[in-house]
Amino acid sequence: MSDIMELLHGRKLQTYAAGEDVIRQGDQTGCLFFLMEGTVEILRDGVPVATASEPGVVFGEMSALLEVPHTATVRTIGPCTFCVVPDSRAFLESSPDVSHPVCVLLAQRLNALNKYLVEVKRKFKGDDHLDVVITSLEGLLYYHPLRLRSSTPPLAKAMDSSAR
Repeated sequence: MSDIMELLHGRKLQTYAAGEDVIRQGDQTGCLFFLMEGTVEILRDGVPVATASEPGVVFGEMSALLEVPHTATVRTIGPCTFCVVPDSRAFLESSPDVSHPVCVLLAQRLNALNKYLVEVKRKFKGDDHLDVVITSLEGLLYYHPLRLRSSTPPLAKAMDSSAR
């Protein structure tokens, strides 16, 4: 993240007070938000799922890359400073030095989810109800939108068609 911090040096910073929403789930800002200072919580459907305080951590990357509304709310826990980069997609396309760490971040998240899925699978092996849930999660984890429709897992097909 220190490389990102260097690339953002000199850009305009925006401050947020404690308890303020930086990003709201469902909004589409078109911006990337790089945390420069402070601590935030990430909420999905109103449920806190994580906190972050590492300078340089980025938010809005999924919205930018998938061209969809933000998938979570980012709310400040205390006063925070962000570097807000407009036109996120163009910024990522023109900045390999930023795109690579964002790709690494997404790969780390995917790897953690993979590991968790394996743990859950081992722990609940043989539980018919959870086997269905786990199979559905695996389908989503390995879902690739460019595959032929006939090979797309049923749950992923349903999710893909409902997104339209």
